[in-house]
Amino acid sequence: MTEDTFISHLIELRDRLLRALIVFAVVLLALIPFSAELYDLLATPMMSALPEGSKMIATGVITPFLVPIKVAMMVAFVLTLPFTLYQAWSFVAPGLYKHEKSFVLPLVVASTLLFVIGIAFCYLFVFNTVFHFINQIAPKSISVAPDIENYLNFVLTMFLAFGLTFETPIVVVMLTRMGLVTIEQLREARPYFIVIAFVIAAVVTPPDVVSQLLLAVPMCLLFEVGLIAARFVPPRAPAADESFSPPTDA
Repeated sequence: MTEDTFISHLIELRDRLLRALIVFAVVLLALIPFSAELYDLLATPMMSALPEGSKMIATGVITPFLVPIKVAMMVAFVLTLPFTLYQAWSFVAPGLYKHEKSFVLPLVVASTLLFVIGIAFCYLFVFNTVFHFINQIAPKSISVAPDIENYLNFVLTMFLAFGLTFETPIVVVMLTRMGLVTIEQLREARPYFIVIAFVIAAVVTPPDVVSQLLLAVPMCLLFEVGLIAARFVPPRAPAADESFSPPTDA
């Protein structure tokens, strides 16, 4: 009986993963004809900072084809992320208790929204500020022509850094919810967190003070947001009575 249940769970997991992959593939195929336009849109912050008439370069033979495809894959991943998370939620939800469902679902939705907001903040504000700053201080004797693949790698790194940075409130809430730390302990650790935030910003961003500040300052502010949100999320109560009984609502 246990083996049959395990196999049925594996089959359900396979089916849900397959659905997510199919939806991703369909969206990707729909985006591929517009992959060049998607890359142009992604490159808008850089192109607006370069002198008029400047263009990016491609040093690889098939780079002009592969890089836009990678951009289309990135966009398809973001667009299908809600459906993928829904499939993951549908798989684990039957095994959760009622109070766990009421906590996990808002957590998943909030973390997804914060990650997307972090990417949007990076694209709409950080890139414009950083690229204009870098090109203003660049020597006038050089011609700036970024490689399209290097630019994509830089953009993906920055998107990931800011997306994860905006997850700071979720991390704070989870730590207090699990009872690993208290709000008072986190407040006392605030000076150390500020130092850590600037160290992380120095590591993952370009070596200029503007981009470092644009990552470290939001991280510190989001830490404070997490402290406020943690007040409304009580620590998890001991579940000794639930550990021997199945969930009431599957």
